[in-house]
Amino acid sequence: MREGWARQQAARVLQKETIGSRLRLVERMGEFTGLYPWQWTPADGEAFIAGLRSGPKPIQLSTARTYEVMIALFVEYLLDTRYGWVELCLDRFGEAPQEVFHEGNSVLHTVEYEGDPRRRPLDYDEVQALFDAADARVKRIRGQGRKGALTALRDAAVLKTIYAYGTRRTESSRVDLVDLRRSRTAPEFDRFGSMTVRYGKSSKGAPPKRRSVLLVPEMDWAVDVLNEWIEEIRPAFSPGRHPALWVTERVGRLSPRSINEAFVSARTDGGLDEDLDLHCLRHSYITHLTEFGYPARFVQEQVGHSHASTTAVYMGVSNEYRNQLLEASLKRRLGDDWDVTS
Repeated sequence: MREGWARQQAARVLQKETIGSRLRLVERMGEFTGLYPWQWTPADGEAFIAGLRSGPKPIQLSTARTYEVMIALFVEYLLDTRYGWVELCLDRFGEAPQEVFHEGNSVLHTVEYEGDPRRRPLDYDEVQALFDAADARVKRIRGQGRKGALTALRDAAVLKTIYAYGTRRTESSRVDLVDLRRSRTAPEFDRFGSMTVRYGKSSKGAPPKRRSVLLVPEMDWAVDVLNEWIEEIRPAFSPGRHPALWVTERVGRLSPRSINEAFVSARTDGGLDEDLDLHCLRHSYITHLTEFGYPARFVQEQVGHSHASTTAVYMGVSNEYRNQLLEASLKRRLGDDWDVTS
């Protein structure tokens, strides 16, 4: 059954990682119930999700819905008469698969954003504290005479570049040197005016999305960061002809996990909220571009969102910015004589 379902998904050109994670979920359901798929009942599915939603590390609401959908897709495959599983199970076992999750026991999608409410943008001071902590790590390692200064320099440059271009960790890992290009509209940024993201987050069954991210003037400090990395630090890793922008000591491509670990180390050293994660830098990028005054459509294109509503839920503009908008609106309505103190 699992092999057949895997072939069906492969025919839809889903990624191997997606298919693998779905198969592992089906196996977890089987291990939890101790039953074969043709023996599963709605009560088994409800108990499985309830167990995952309890305990010291309960899964998020959106994760619960995803699990329910994945299991429902597997059962839908079993119930499809074109594959003959119902007849086979009845003939051999006297039992047949049945619907496990239905409208009455599934998580409903009632709000636009269901992510962890602790995930938020970093404010400007927190971004600076993160970068200061990453830079201080380099000085501390050098002062102690230990190995790892080059790695720390790379990690600091990675975090700054992720914030400057608003990329995801996997996108950042897959960027090559050739993906950094000049921008016709901003020649002063040299070869860093544009970053081509060739491995953007894809939709189910679709290839990775491509986009070009323009470096904005407020992030022009990234030119010095990248110049130092490419001209001075990266050569010390002896990368040879490796195409990756970010390389490891063993001359491999820096992994998304390593990038995440770099963030955690800087967050800890900087004394920042432990609920902040690497993706919060992307939230920060979207929020700060909005506060800089860039149009919503431009921000959406920069981060590669298909829908403006997705970009909106990433945003967490400050009270100061909202007060400025309110003040500007009142001045337009009431004229320049309007006094903010009145």
